[in-house]
Amino acid sequence: MIAALFLALALQQTPPAPAAVEDLRPIVLAGQAEVVRRYPAPEAGQGVAATADALFAVNNATLARYNKVTGEREAIWTGDRARFPHINSCAAIAGELVCGASNFPGVPHWSAVEIFDPATLEHRRTISLGLGTGSLTWVDRRDGAWWAMFANYSQRGGEPPRDHRSTTLVKFDDQWRRLESWSLPASVLERMAPTSSSGGGWGPDGRLYITGHDRPELYVLTLPAGGAVLDHVATIGIAAEGQAIDWDESEPGMLYGISRHGREMIAMRVPMVP
Repeated sequence: MIAALFLALALQQTPPAPAAVEDLRPIVLAGQAEVVRRYPAPEAGQGVAATADALFAVNNATLARYNKVTGEREAIWTGDRARFPHINSCAAIAGELVCGASNFPGVPHWSAVEIFDPATLEHRRTISLGLGTGSLTWVDRRDGAWWAMFANYSQRGGEPPRDHRSTTLVKFDDQWRRLESWSLPASVLERMAPTSSSGGGWGPDGRLYITGHDRPELYVLTLPAGGAVLDHVATIGIAAEGQAIDWDESEPGMLYGISRHGREMIAMRVPMVP
Protein backbone atom coordinates (compact mmCIF):
# COMPACT_ATOMS: atom_id res chain seq x y z
CA MET A 1 0.00 0.00 0.00
CA ILE A 2 2.77 2.43 1.01
CA ALA A 3 4.83 1.49 -2.05
CA ALA A 4 1.88 2.16 -4.30
CA LEU A 5 1.38 5.59 -2.66
CA PHE A 6 5.03 6.55 -3.24
CA LEU A 7 4.76 5.40 -6.86
CA ALA A 8 1.68 7.55 -7.41
CA LEU A 9 3.38 10.62 -5.93
CA ALA A 10 6.46 10.05 -8.09
CA LEU A 11 4.36 9.83 -11.24
CA GLN A 12 2.63 13.11 -10.35
CA GLN A 13 5.99 14.86 -9.99
CA THR A 14 7.50 13.45 -13.19
CA PRO A 15 7.44 16.13 -15.91
CA PRO A 16 5.74 15.17 -19.15
CA ALA A 17 7.96 13.93 -21.96
CA PRO A 18 8.98 16.75 -24.34
CA ALA A 19 7.09 16.91 -27.60
CA ALA A 20 8.91 15.57 -30.64
CA VAL A 21 10.81 18.26 -32.48
CA GLU A 22 9.83 18.40 -36.13
CA ASP A 23 12.47 18.73 -38.79
CA LEU A 24 12.65 22.34 -39.94
CA ARG A 25 10.92 22.91 -43.25
CA PRO A 26 12.44 25.24 -45.86
CA ILE A 27 11.07 28.72 -45.33
CA VAL A 28 10.65 30.34 -48.75
CA LEU A 29 9.07 33.77 -48.46
CA ALA A 30 10.24 35.34 -51.71
CA GLY A 31 10.21 32.68 -54.40
CA GLN A 32 12.89 30.55 -55.97
CA ALA A 33 16.05 31.59 -57.82
CA GLU A 34 16.17 30.51 -61.46
CA VAL A 35 19.09 28.34 -62.53
CA VAL A 36 20.64 29.83 -65.67
CA ARG A 37 23.69 27.62 -66.17
CA ARG A 38 25.85 25.03 -64.46
CA TYR A 39 29.64 24.89 -64.89
CA PRO A 40 31.48 21.65 -64.04
CA ALA A 41 34.43 22.45 -61.76
CA PRO A 42 36.18 19.78 -59.66
CA GLU A 43 37.64 22.56 -57.47
CA ALA A 44 34.17 23.85 -56.46
CA GLY A 45 34.32 22.57 -52.89
CA GLN A 46 33.91 25.74 -50.85
CA GLY A 47 32.63 28.54 -53.06
CA VAL A 48 32.77 30.61 -56.23
CA ALA A 49 33.59 34.17 -57.28
CA ALA A 50 32.57 36.00 -60.46
CA THR A 51 33.85 38.77 -62.71
CA ALA A 52 32.54 39.96 -66.08
CA ASP A 53 34.49 37.30 -67.96
CA ALA A 54 35.59 34.66 -65.46
CA LEU A 55 34.49 32.41 -62.61
CA PHE A 56 36.73 31.26 -59.77
CA ALA A 57 36.21 27.94 -58.01
CA VAL A 58 37.41 27.92 -54.39
CA ASN A 59 38.48 24.89 -52.37
CA ASN A 60 40.72 25.36 -49.32
CA ALA A 61 44.27 25.74 -50.73
CA THR A 62 43.18 25.63 -54.39
CA LEU A 63 41.75 28.31 -56.67
CA ALA A 64 40.82 27.78 -60.32
CA ARG A 65 39.86 30.36 -62.95
CA TYR A 66 37.25 29.40 -65.58
CA ASN A 67 36.17 31.18 -68.75
CA LYS A 68 32.59 32.27 -68.22
CA VAL A 69 31.62 31.75 -71.87
CA THR A 70 33.33 28.46 -72.73
CA GLY A 71 33.48 26.96 -69.25
CA GLU A 72 37.12 26.00 -69.80
CA ARG A 73 39.68 26.20 -67.00
CA GLU A 74 42.26 28.91 -67.70
CA ALA A 75 44.48 28.89 -64.59
CA ILE A 76 44.92 27.12 -61.27
CA TRP A 77 46.72 27.94 -58.03
CA THR A 78 47.55 25.49 -55.25
CA GLY A 79 49.04 26.74 -52.00
CA ASP A 80 50.78 25.21 -49.03
CA ARG A 81 48.07 23.70 -46.80
CA ALA A 82 50.10 24.64 -43.72
CA ARG A 83 49.77 28.31 -44.67
CA PHE A 84 46.39 28.15 -46.41
CA PRO A 85 44.40 25.45 -44.59
CA HIS A 86 40.96 26.82 -45.42
CA ILE A 87 40.26 29.49 -48.04
CA ASN A 88 36.47 29.54 -47.87
CA SER A 89 35.38 32.26 -50.29
CA CYS A 90 36.55 34.93 -52.71
CA ALA A 91 35.10 38.10 -54.25
CA ALA A 92 36.35 40.36 -57.03
CA ILE A 93 36.89 43.76 -55.41
CA ALA A 94 38.75 46.73 -56.94
CA GLY A 95 40.66 44.62 -59.44
CA GLU A 96 41.74 41.98 -56.92
CA LEU A 97 40.46 38.62 -55.74
CA VAL A 98 39.78 39.10 -52.02
CA CYS A 99 39.37 35.84 -50.12
CA GLY A 100 38.21 34.93 -46.63
CA ALA A 101 40.44 32.36 -44.95
CA SER A 102 40.92 30.66 -41.59
CA ASN A 103 42.32 27.54 -39.94
CA PHE A 104 38.91 25.79 -39.81
CA PRO A 105 38.35 23.24 -38.32
CA GLY A 106 41.37 24.02 -36.15
CA VAL A 107 41.18 25.83 -32.82
CA PRO A 108 41.86 28.36 -31.49
CA HIS A 109 40.38 30.20 -34.46
CA TRP A 110 42.56 32.48 -36.53
CA SER A 111 41.52 34.39 -39.62
CA ALA A 112 43.14 36.13 -42.57
CA VAL A 113 42.22 37.92 -45.79
CA GLU A 114 44.18 36.53 -48.72
CA ILE A 115 44.60 38.70 -51.84
CA PHE A 116 45.21 37.25 -55.33
CA ASP A 117 45.70 38.54 -58.88
CA PRO A 118 42.47 37.55 -60.67
CA ALA A 119 44.24 37.14 -64.04
CA THR A 120 47.18 34.97 -62.99
CA LEU A 121 45.99 33.75 -59.54
CA GLU A 122 49.34 34.87 -58.12
CA HIS A 123 49.14 35.38 -54.36
CA ARG A 124 49.77 39.07 -53.67
CA ARG A 125 49.52 39.59 -49.91
CA THR A 126 47.88 38.60 -46.61
CA ILE A 127 45.98 40.71 -44.11
CA SER A 128 46.22 38.82 -40.82
CA LEU A 129 43.24 39.28 -38.50
CA GLY A 130 44.66 36.97 -35.86
CA LEU A 131 42.76 35.21 -33.09
CA GLY A 132 39.31 35.81 -31.73
CA THR A 133 35.69 36.38 -32.90
CA GLY A 134 35.54 33.18 -34.97
CA SER A 135 36.56 31.79 -38.36
CA LEU A 136 36.41 34.28 -41.24
CA THR A 137 34.19 32.88 -44.00
CA TRP A 138 33.54 35.81 -46.38
CA VAL A 139 34.50 39.43 -47.05
CA ASP A 140 32.77 42.20 -49.01
CA ARG A 141 33.18 45.93 -49.64
CA ARG A 142 30.42 48.56 -49.31
CA ASP A 143 30.05 52.22 -48.37
CA GLY A 144 33.80 52.71 -48.00
CA ALA A 145 34.15 49.89 -45.46
CA TRP A 146 35.04 46.20 -45.27
CA TRP A 147 32.39 43.77 -44.09
CA ALA A 148 33.35 40.31 -42.83
CA MET A 149 31.49 37.35 -41.39
CA PHE A 150 33.09 35.36 -38.58
CA ALA A 151 31.56 31.91 -38.24
CA ASN A 152 31.23 29.94 -35.04
CA TYR A 153 30.12 26.34 -34.68
CA SER A 154 28.33 24.17 -32.14
CA GLN A 155 30.12 20.98 -33.15
CA ARG A 156 33.09 20.36 -35.47
CA GLY A 157 35.36 23.40 -35.61
CA GLY A 158 33.75 25.05 -32.61
CA GLU A 159 35.69 26.90 -29.94
CA PRO A 160 33.81 26.79 -26.59
CA PRO A 161 32.25 28.65 -24.94
CA ARG A 162 31.16 30.13 -28.30
CA ASP A 163 28.72 28.17 -30.47
CA HIS A 164 26.88 28.87 -33.75
CA ARG A 165 24.91 31.66 -32.05
CA SER A 166 28.15 33.66 -31.75
CA THR A 167 28.42 34.08 -35.54
CA THR A 168 29.20 37.77 -36.08
CA LEU A 169 29.13 40.31 -38.93
CA VAL A 170 31.91 42.88 -38.42
CA LYS A 171 32.39 46.23 -40.16
CA PHE A 172 36.03 47.37 -40.56
CA ASP A 173 37.63 50.58 -41.81
CA ASP A 174 40.37 50.68 -44.46
CA GLN A 175 43.01 49.85 -41.83
CA TRP A 176 40.98 46.82 -40.72
CA ARG A 177 40.07 48.40 -37.41
CA ARG A 178 36.79 47.11 -36.01
CA LEU A 179 34.00 49.69 -36.17
CA GLU A 180 30.72 47.86 -35.48
CA SER A 181 29.33 44.33 -35.31
CA TRP A 182 26.01 42.51 -35.47
CA SER A 183 24.69 39.05 -34.65
CA LEU A 184 22.34 36.93 -36.77
CA PRO A 185 18.63 36.68 -35.94
CA ALA A 186 17.30 33.51 -34.32
CA SER A 187 15.19 32.72 -37.39
CA VAL A 188 18.40 32.36 -39.44
CA LEU A 189 20.53 30.75 -36.74
CA GLU A 190 18.05 27.89 -36.30
CA ARG A 191 18.35 27.12 -40.02
CA MET A 192 22.15 27.04 -39.84
CA ALA A 193 22.60 25.09 -36.62
CA PRO A 194 24.96 23.49 -35.72
CA THR A 195 27.10 25.20 -38.39
CA SER A 196 27.24 28.83 -39.50
CA SER A 197 27.27 31.28 -42.40
CA SER A 198 29.47 30.02 -45.22
CA GLY A 199 28.74 32.71 -47.81
CA GLY A 200 27.43 36.21 -48.15
CA GLY A 201 27.63 39.64 -49.70
CA TRP A 202 25.74 42.85 -50.33
CA GLY A 203 23.19 42.50 -53.12
CA PRO A 204 22.33 44.97 -55.89
CA ASP A 205 19.37 46.21 -53.82
CA GLY A 206 21.57 47.17 -50.86
CA ARG A 207 20.49 44.25 -48.72
CA LEU A 208 22.73 41.58 -47.27
CA TYR A 209 22.36 38.05 -48.67
CA ILE A 210 23.90 35.13 -46.80
CA THR A 211 23.96 31.33 -47.00
CA GLY A 212 24.54 28.59 -44.47
CA HIS A 213 26.54 25.41 -44.77
CA ASP A 214 24.22 22.99 -46.58
CA ARG A 215 20.61 24.18 -46.90
CA PRO A 216 19.53 25.38 -50.40
CA GLU A 217 18.42 28.72 -48.98
CA LEU A 218 19.43 32.37 -49.31
CA TYR A 219 18.69 34.63 -46.32
CA VAL A 220 17.94 38.29 -46.99
CA LEU A 221 19.00 40.60 -44.16
CA THR A 222 19.19 44.32 -43.40
CA LEU A 223 20.96 46.39 -40.79
CA PRO A 224 18.60 47.05 -37.86
CA ALA A 225 17.13 50.44 -37.03
CA GLY A 226 18.16 49.75 -33.44
CA GLY A 227 19.95 47.10 -31.46
CA ALA A 228 22.70 44.75 -32.62
CA VAL A 229 20.78 41.94 -34.36
CA LEU A 230 20.33 41.93 -38.14
CA ASP A 231 16.75 41.94 -39.45
CA HIS A 232 15.60 38.87 -41.40
CA VAL A 233 13.59 40.19 -44.37
CA ALA A 234 13.03 37.05 -46.44
CA THR A 235 14.32 33.63 -47.46
CA ILE A 236 14.79 32.61 -51.10
CA GLY A 237 15.16 29.07 -52.37
CA ILE A 238 18.32 28.41 -54.39
CA ALA A 239 19.90 25.45 -56.18
CA ALA A 240 23.23 25.87 -54.36
CA GLU A 241 23.65 23.74 -51.24
CA GLY A 242 24.75 26.57 -49.00
CA GLN A 243 28.48 27.40 -49.14
CA ALA A 244 30.13 30.59 -50.42
CA ILE A 245 28.36 32.75 -53.01
CA ASP A 246 29.16 35.83 -55.06
CA TRP A 247 27.09 38.45 -56.92
CA ASP A 248 28.06 39.13 -60.53
CA GLU A 249 28.35 42.92 -60.56
CA SER A 250 28.47 42.92 -64.37
CA GLU A 251 24.94 41.47 -64.45
CA PRO A 252 22.78 42.74 -61.55
CA GLY A 253 20.60 40.05 -60.03
CA MET A 254 22.88 37.19 -61.10
CA LEU A 255 24.23 35.18 -58.18
CA TYR A 256 26.79 32.37 -58.34
CA GLY A 257 26.92 29.46 -55.93
CA ILE A 258 28.14 25.87 -55.95
CA SER A 259 27.04 22.30 -55.57
CA ARG A 260 29.84 20.70 -53.62
CA HIS A 261 28.29 17.27 -54.19
CA GLY A 262 28.05 17.76 -57.95
CA ARG A 263 31.25 19.83 -58.13
CA GLU A 264 29.54 22.55 -60.13
CA MET A 265 29.41 26.34 -60.16
CA ILE A 266 25.81 27.49 -60.59
CA ALA A 267 24.57 30.74 -62.17
CA MET A 268 21.23 31.79 -60.63
CA ARG A 269 18.90 34.72 -61.26
CA VAL A 270 17.59 35.86 -57.90
CA PRO A 271 14.19 37.57 -57.53
CA MET A 272 14.56 40.85 -55.67
CA VAL A 273 12.40 41.25 -52.56
CA PRO A 274 9.95 44.19 -52.76
